[in-house]
Amino acid sequence: MPLQDVTVGFIGFGNMGRGVARGLVNGGVIGAGNVIAFDIDRDRLMHDTTRLGARAAADAAEVVAESDVVVVAVKPNLVAEVLRPLADALDRVIVVSIAWGMWNEQLEAVIPGTRHISVIPNLPIGVGHGVLVMEDAHTLEYEDVAVVRGLFEPIAMLESVDTAHMSAAGIVTSCAPAFTAMYVEALADAGVRYGLKRDAAYRLAAKMVEGTGSQIIEEGVTPAALKDAVCSPGGATIKGVVALEHSGFRAAAISAIEAVQG
Repeated sequence: MPLQDVTVGFIGFGNMGRGVARGLVNGGVIGAGNVIAFDIDRDRLMHDTTRLGARAAADAAEVVAESDVVVVAVKPNLVAEVLRPLADALDRVIVVSIAWGMWNEQLEAVIPGTRHISVIPNLPIGVGHGVLVMEDAHTLEYEDVAVVRGLFEPIAMLESVDTAHMSAAGIVTSCAPAFTAMYVEALADAGVRYGLKRDAAYRLAAKMVEGTGSQIIEEGVTPAALKDAVCSPGGATIKGVVALEHSGFRAAAISAIEAVQG
């Protein structure tokens, strides 16, 4: 089936579900009319689907009936309650779960015999610059994997990870945008302190982060090598690096990941 003919349904249409849908539509992967969603918050659902140009379903069963791919975007503790009554109908669709911690084994226990995969997207997927961590254990057929990759590769970097490391990969990609936003805000605050206008400081800091990440990925350069390339002997940058080291910058970043990992 051509991708433009694929209908993607969302069971749950909160921040992440909306972000994925927005990325697919705004990225030109599928048309807005090929998105159908259900959420228990009916008022928010109607507002968000209308804004996107998508369809609002009356219930989760309608989403499954109308879709080729179903994105499960409810809280992990609700997955079994929501999906078990739909198990027979889900047999005909590709199930993509973004519910944290509901990996292959847990999903199979809830909807046995279906074609499903667990993934972790991050919010930048909504603007076509996301990361999608994919569990390498799944029950998809070869053609299903091609459909999933075709949907998400235009709007995210896809990374396959074994089950044991899904949480760690997810923390780095889906939690760290909050940490990075704090870093961007701090850089902007420093710029404002020295006279930059706030909006210009935000743009400069955000674009710097975007460009640095792109350089690491596209050129294959390590962060350490990139840092060394910017640090001239006795120059301004190495002084800033030393100040960050004295402040425990690296340790603070690692501690943030450890705190989430628990």
